[in-house]
Amino acid sequence: MAKNKVISTEDILSTLCHSVTEVLSSASGNQIAYSAMVQKITRTCMRPDIGCFVLFDGGFTGLVVTNFTAQAAMEVYQDYMRNMGMPESEIAQSHLSDDVSNVLGELMNQIVGDFTNKVREQLHTSITQNQPKMMAINKQVQISVDTTMDRPQARRVTFTTQGQNIFYLELAMDKTEFIKLHDFDISEAVDPDDIIANQSNATAKAKAQKPDEKQEDAADDDFMAELGL
Repeated sequence: MAKNKVISTEDILSTLCHSVTEVLSSASGNQIAYSAMVQKITRTCMRPDIGCFVLFDGGFTGLVVTNFTAQAAMEVYQDYMRNMGMPESEIAQSHLSDDVSNVLGELMNQIVGDFTNKVREQLHTSITQNQPKMMAINKQVQISVDTTMDRPQARRVTFTTQGQNIFYLELAMDKTEFIKLHDFDISEAVDPDDIIANQSNATAKAKAQKPDEKQEDAADDDFMAELGL
């Protein structure tokens, strides 16, 4: 009998790390990497200079915390703003700016959204998330959230920006395993932007190939005239 594949906490963490690198690399236009070594920790904490946390629930329960140094936060934020075409005069210069927290909070929202989609596709289960809470802090804050986690496991991963600045991701979730009973195809994620672009291209192509109605009418008139009608 073939041994069933088991997906553990580390596999789920790896999926989350891929979401972090994909979203932040795409948003900033620069390469974000994470360490191959993962730390086992006893609890999650928000640490200076900017921390963010988001809860998810459903197929399994968990808490995600990201901790940015001021340098890492500003690099990600400023690269994102420049990538969006914002002029330098409109880009904040301090990590204490509300704009920095708002942008990093939105990026965190995109990260967890991408993660929940991957979980749905790869694990055939569903989780939902709350709105990320991002704040600038000057001291360590332990997160104590009323969740239904029975045997929580906590992990910390180190991320490095292109400018060699460091930030951390911490994950606490139920001790759980997903056991693959049989093979299945992982459906590809559908990007709404691709659907809109493909539809627009198809419409434009159809218009280009469609004969000119005025030319058709003129040709019909000439034909009828030749017949004396």
